[in-house]
Amino acid sequence: MSSTIAAIATGGVQTAIGIIRLSGDDAISIAQKVFTSKTPLSQAPDRKLVYGSIYAPDGALIDTCLATVSRAPYTYTGEDTAELQCHGSPVALGMIMEALFAAGAVQAGPGEFTKRAFLNGKMDLTEAEAVIDLISAETQWAAGNAAGQLGGAMKTRVSAIYSGLVDACAHFQALVDYPDDDIEDFTAQTARRAIETALGECEKLCAGFDRGRILKEGASAAIIGQPNVGKSSLLNALAGYERAIVTNIAGTTRDTIEEKVLLGKVLLRLTDTAGIRNADDTVEKLGVERSLKAAEGAWLAMAVFDGSQELGAGDGEVIRAAKTARNAIAIVNKTDLPQKIDAARLEKELGKVCFICAEKGEGLDDLTAAVEEIFGADIPQSDGGVLTNLRQHTAVKAAVRYLESALSALDAGQTPDAVLIDAEQAMAYLGEVTGATVREDVVSRIFARFCVGK
Repeated sequence: MSSTIAAIATGGVQTAIGIIRLSGDDAISIAQKVFTSKTPLSQAPDRKLVYGSIYAPDGALIDTCLATVSRAPYTYTGEDTAELQCHGSPVALGMIMEALFAAGAVQAGPGEFTKRAFLNGKMDLTEAEAVIDLISAETQWAAGNAAGQLGGAMKTRVSAIYSGLVDACAHFQALVDYPDDDIEDFTAQTARRAIETALGECEKLCAGFDRGRILKEGASAAIIGQPNVGKSSLLNALAGYERAIVTNIAGTTRDTIEEKVLLGKVLLRLTDTAGIRNADDTVEKLGVERSLKAAEGAWLAMAVFDGSQELGAGDGEVIRAAKTARNAIAIVNKTDLPQKIDAARLEKELGKVCFICAEKGEGLDDLTAAVEEIFGADIPQSDGGVLTNLRQHTAVKAAVRYLESALSALDAGQTPDAVLIDAEQAMAYLGEVTGATVREDVVSRIFARFCVGK
């Protein structure tokens, strides 16, 4: 018999509705001890709201609310569950939790409801991890991909790869165990087809990981340029508030400042950097070095230029720094002033030019469109089939290594049984993705990332 857990599912802030969840063998009976209604919860039909009152152990009324029960196995966790839909006072919810504890419930740990769903076979690990991904999604793409994985898209892909390898191994084992039966011969070509198919699918999964992670967690974007071209003003305009100090004093920004910004469908981890110039001040010089390093490691360099000034030697240094990033865009700022800049040269050097006035917030829609265009080829379909989880990616990469080893063994002329040892190792790692072969300590680490009540 498992303990009955309880938790506030709506967090610890004041809300209109506060929800408390219970799960376990005694979930309904414990809820009934604190919840009084015309129809006792033990007699209530599944998934039907019941109106009643909640009382403390001393008989004092705490709240009037709605309750619902669901019986195993047709529940989220696979256990009997109860849910109390109360008024969202953190104080009242805390009093209700104390009443439930007095009635026999225990506090749920982080992610324990979803962990029980996994352990009871209601979902695999890809679906379970998609729950926290959906909760923490910062973009429509991330939410869509997580929803697809919660619906089983990743499980379907990985299970198909796993199943193909199982068929090959089972075929060979059947010949070994039943040599006199009429079973089609297992040849090296049979093994090669199965392994190459599995390897190709695993490589496809791995190939989408970098794009998936970038679009889930945000792409690094460095705002670079000479002092006083409007880098910090651009950061503030995109962030929607005064994130960076803006003055007309050159060198105001001496270190990198980071902020997440959503431009259309693209989540950027923006870094505002120190102005690139020859600096005598030791601190500013370190800031310039960090600016160059930020550009070199960025997915996108947003090179800002003062449109009211002609391009100079310092701008040439900015252009060179921008070219070290994976992608670059030239941003001509201060369009409210008479223009002197050679925009044609910027287009020739960096390929894409946008014109803005960061101080007035003008031209930001065009900048958003340009960023989306740059990232267009890197935005996959959000159907749940894109690998975004590092743990899952590590396991699939390990499977790739063993499948490559299996092919090498075939090329070396080794016997099928030796080849299939590597294939079985690949299957073990694929099982880690879905949770079929995952260790208990790994499971505990996964669900520790969840919030309490989910």
